[in-house]
Amino acid sequence: MTAVAIAVSLLAVLVAGYGLFTLWLMLSAWERPALLRSTAGPSAFAEPRLSFAVLIPAREEEAVIGETLARVWAANYPRELLEVIAICQEDDERTIAAVRRQIEELGDEHVRLVLYDSPPFNKPHALNVGNAACGSDVVTVFDAEDDVHADIFNVMNTVMLEDRVGVVQGGVQLMNFAEHWFSAFNCVEYFFYFRSRLHFNARVGMVPLGGNTVAIRSELIDRVGGWDEACLTEDADIGVRLSALGEPIRVVYDSRWVTREETPHSVRALVQQRTRWSQGFLQVLGKGDWRRIDGVGRRVLAAATFGGPIVDGLLISVVPLIPFALLYLKLPVLAALLSMAPMYVVGLQMLAWTIGLVEFARLYGERVPLRMIVRMPIACLACQWLIGYSALRAIARLIRGRSEWEKTEHHGAHRGEPVAPIAPATAGARQARPKPVLAPGAQPLGQTAPQLSPAPVAEPALMASARPSREPLG
Repeated sequence: MTAVAIAVSLLAVLVAGYGLFTLWLMLSAWERPALLRSTAGPSAFAEPRLSFAVLIPAREEEAVIGETLARVWAANYPRELLEVIAICQEDDERTIAAVRRQIEELGDEHVRLVLYDSPPFNKPHALNVGNAACGSDVVTVFDAEDDVHADIFNVMNTVMLEDRVGVVQGGVQLMNFAEHWFSAFNCVEYFFYFRSRLHFNARVGMVPLGGNTVAIRSELIDRVGGWDEACLTEDADIGVRLSALGEPIRVVYDSRWVTREETPHSVRALVQQRTRWSQGFLQVLGKGDWRRIDGVGRRVLAAATFGGPIVDGLLISVVPLIPFALLYLKLPVLAALLSMAPMYVVGLQMLAWTIGLVEFARLYGERVPLRMIVRMPIACLACQWLIGYSALRAIARLIRGRSEWEKTEHHGAHRGEPVAPIAPATAGARQARPKPVLAPGAQPLGQTAPQLSPAPVAEPALMASARPSREPLG
């Protein structure tokens, strides 16, 4: 074969191989029934023993934050073992007002508002500020729009105690599959990711944690130095640093207890969200903390995971050339057959996404119109192009040194009826845990430079105590 034919054949084989690997990750949890059962939650709950601090960063979330606070506080878990902390920027007056109204309605000192007013103004900074103000055994993270299941803390308490793990990643599921043309794909993508792919990562020992429904022992957060305030995917980043400690991470996906969320409200919002994720993954790749993970296989998986946006960007640039080569280049028969391999893999992926939509609907008792099932393969292709475009956009932003946070708006499209009013409790607020002591000159694992978070500003009547910011956070 000529050099051109060899190049086309190798490119097609590599693209097909990457597609098959991605497809296998999507479906790995369904390999055998025992494996599928192992990914679910506990069959019975243990006695509540662990205390949980619930951190809820909120920026321009006045439409949804009140209901989220009410749902978290209505959880089926002893209230003396819960503290709920909403973290806001001082200039976000509407969100602050919504939080204050809900706190006044709940009437309990365990539900608090913490403010901060120094940059960077992003989620990881807010988490560090909130973490500095809490005093529980376990820190959990939820987003301002989350529908949190009433038994989620029972699940986390049980898994942490019975499996003796310090980190639990719960399931997150987008629900409004009929909202936009891309919503069904987005929902199934989350379904495959949390139901299958993250479980594979947990078995291997390299877990890029999700952005919410994650519970981490407080001492582990202190050991890794908190969340990296310069990273756009602070969740995946802290997961890598925890994996580098050799800390086992348990992933639980059970449709009974997932945290329900909504898809982005527009194509532009979807692209901005995916750009942020892609750029954050590239930041984690560049930081290199994944190199500290034991085992060549784990490090290879980490490099492949966080280098994924590069591959996505290349695919959207190169794949269109394969049909062109087939039509306009005189290729030998073998090279022509090999050049079609990516198309077969794409067909398999489209079939998997369509079946995934049906399985998602069955699991959650939803009715999917036949027209949506029929058009799912086309939506799948279109969304893959959007993902590729977002990856290229992330690479361009990274090269240009742009890292501002492009926030996704939330409207509560995934929610049902509001929770019932909750009777106020009278228990006092828990004291903040003491700050960790670091060796002189020591840096927490994974931090590129020391960063200091400002002391949180506590609501005078609503916050009993808050420890000073720990050093260094970032």
